[in-house]
Amino acid sequence: MTRAIDLNVDLGESYGPWVMGHDAEMLDIVTSANIACGFHAGDPQVMDRTIKMCHAKGVGIGAHPGFRDLHGFGRYEIQGIPHAVLSRDIIYQIGAIQAMARVNGAKVRHVKLHGAFANMASRDDALAEMYVNAAKAVDPDLYIVAMASTALERATLKEGSPIAREVFADRAYNDDGTLVSRSQPGAVIHDADLAADRVLRMIEEQAVTSINGVRTAVKPETICVHGDNPAAVAMASTLRTRLDKAGVAVRTFGSDIGTS
Repeated sequence: MTRAIDLNVDLGESYGPWVMGHDAEMLDIVTSANIACGFHAGDPQVMDRTIKMCHAKGVGIGAHPGFRDLHGFGRYEIQGIPHAVLSRDIIYQIGAIQAMARVNGAKVRHVKLHGAFANMASRDDALAEMYVNAAKAVDPDLYIVAMASTALERATLKEGSPIAREVFADRAYNDDGTLVSRSQPGAVIHDADLAADRVLRMIEEQAVTSINGVRTAVKPETICVHGDNPAAVAMASTLRTRLDKAGVAVRTFGSDIGTS
């Protein structure tokens, strides 16, 4: 079994007076944070506050760009936007987080796509390559958190960017290794022990199993635990405890992740 793995969570997704998630509590559990950049969620004040908390806790800081979709929280698949426009949107969002991190004495070390943008890029090689190249143009040393065994992983490997292959603790999988749409029954797993069982099996078997029982080979290097539901903290805490008991070290991804 893999003896080291990262736990990542999407944070900084509040906006003005509207609060989303349990950021402070999750930062006591996870090792990497993907911070919203103002397009699907977040604003300058939320970014600043979230980066300060991550930096104080020693949690790896990442950009979490998405579609320009505050109303839909970045979960609507938007078709027809030229790749050149999307590329500049990605660059803009990463740059916003980098600037906020810099003034707080911190550094952005990774980038992870959000929501519908990530789902589309996991299926579309051209879209995935556009995204990876945009991130690489900003900083070639940025890790790409890529959904394992999808177009996102292929594009990251093709472009030679550092990669952290991602699996999901609380989401069901399609037969092709992509995520089941949230609109479908059973897409989101709410039982903490069930989620932990699945993660430990993914690590041990180096595979994910779809809702139809189809196995896809993966190399898990970071586990996403969502922070935007009432049970998020309990689920993340349970998963962290179960990983510790199984002898899997939880630490920020890097060169040693995936080693035995």
